[in-house]
Amino acid sequence: MERIDKILNHDLFRYHIQKNCEAELERRFCHHGIVHFLDVARIGEIINLEEQIGVAREWIYAAALLHDLGKHVQYENGTPHELASAEIAPRILADCGFDDSETCVIISAIKSHRDATVAMERSLGGVLYRADKASRACFACEVSDECNWKGDKKNLTIKY
Repeated sequence: MERIDKILNHDLFRYHIQKNCEAELERRFCHHGIVHFLDVARIGEIINLEEQIGVAREWIYAAALLHDLGKHVQYENGTPHELASAEIAPRILADCGFDDSETCVIISAIKSHRDATVAMERSLGGVLYRADKASRACFACEVSDECNWKGDKKNLTIKY
């Protein structure tokens, strides 16, 4: 996955990863860094394969790596992070060899990764939504009782 390696090494990607890490240094809840991004990518690929959806693996990884990249922007000025991430991602995708049609699909998935209406879609958006939610280890979290996720949203078992 040459283009994915390019994303990982892209200066703008690294800049926003660092900004997320700095913004969440004192955060007690789930973080939005490379570990989360890779968890989402790998779970997304499992969903894609198990359900035979047929989404390109590079698209899943690209969307997962970029979907929360703007989280620090949300902390800074209140912009929903899915929108901030969708604004950051196109330059990275273009620089890493994704064409306009691929970028459109990936950006759409990033924008909708918090929209429950896409959850069961057999699309990149549906895969990203479900993988993102499944990536959280609520069952092992020391501050789960303080989390703003409702009880029915919390992952209390391992599925992937």
